[in-house]
Amino acid sequence: MTLISDPAELAGMVTREVRTGSRGGTPTRIAVARRTYPTDQGDLWDALTDAERIPRWFLPITGELAEGGRYQLEGQAGGVVERCDAPKVFAITWEFAGQVSWVKVSLSPAGDETELELEHEMPVDPQFWGQFGPGAVGVGWDLALLGLAAHIATGEPVDPEVGRTLHKTPEGKDFIRRAATSWGEAAITDGDDPDAARAAADATFAFYTVEPQDTPEPR
Repeated sequence: MTLISDPAELAGMVTREVRTGSRGGTPTRIAVARRTYPTDQGDLWDALTDAERIPRWFLPITGELAEGGRYQLEGQAGGVVERCDAPKVFAITWEFAGQVSWVKVSLSPAGDETELELEHEMPVDPQFWGQFGPGAVGVGWDLALLGLAAHIATGEPVDPEVGRTLHKTPEGKDFIRRAATSWGEAAITDGDDPDAARAAADATFAFYTVEPQDTPEPR
């Protein structure tokens, strides 16, 4: 399965936004990604929340995928399902590497298709944000949404090897570059210094494409 045929077109299918917020008096930054999928709301909800379908485009998952339950993604984040309003909205904590952030996914009809909006809200860590900016989480979600699109289009699982090696291909690198740059521009729109935001986008691109990966891991 080929995930990327036209990097510019596929990167352009995601609308990216950065917001400034707060949670319990703590400053936060919110990376927002929107993409429309050619399926109905119920099918997209099922792909996002069914433990048997999630590994077909993302990662193996265990736990109780219901409000109040805990989940664990293999080799990645775990957390608590804080809200589950099928087939419209779910919200989870995203607990990884000793840090807690929050993810909310909303679905809404868009004609014959369904729009997905993903918000990832993070406490502000000036050093980490300065180094990577919103692309630290944003590019990871771009790649996940790309896998979701491939699964929705065919109904078949994405070949894990394709996902693991995507960052080594010219098309994959082009896609990641475009996504990281777009996240940097979104941060500038939200008020970040342009030079710093573009340098952070470059660092994010390097993290996702350069081996060995010896920089702090985006979360």
